[in-house]
Amino acid sequence: MQRIKTFKTLTRAASAASFLTVQAVICIGTVYWAVAATLRMEGTAAMVLGVIFAVPSAYFLMVVCRMAFEAETDPANQ
Repeated sequence: MQRIKTFKTLTRAASAASFLTVQAVICIGTVYWAVAATLRMEGTAAMVLGVIFAVPSAYFLMVVCRMAFEAETDPANQ
């Protein structure tokens, strides 16, 4: 089966991906803030924790965008 790639399906995929991305960034940011505040991290330690959170977060956001694209362009969902 071929994916349906029209302006409508691509717009829906972008909307779904952006919604899920915003929700994920809010949740990840809240967890980062809670951990940094609990451990009283400042300066370099907070930056290192941010990098530790950023790497898996970037991967997660890529997966979310790919899943939204696959779901919205799947012919079975049309």
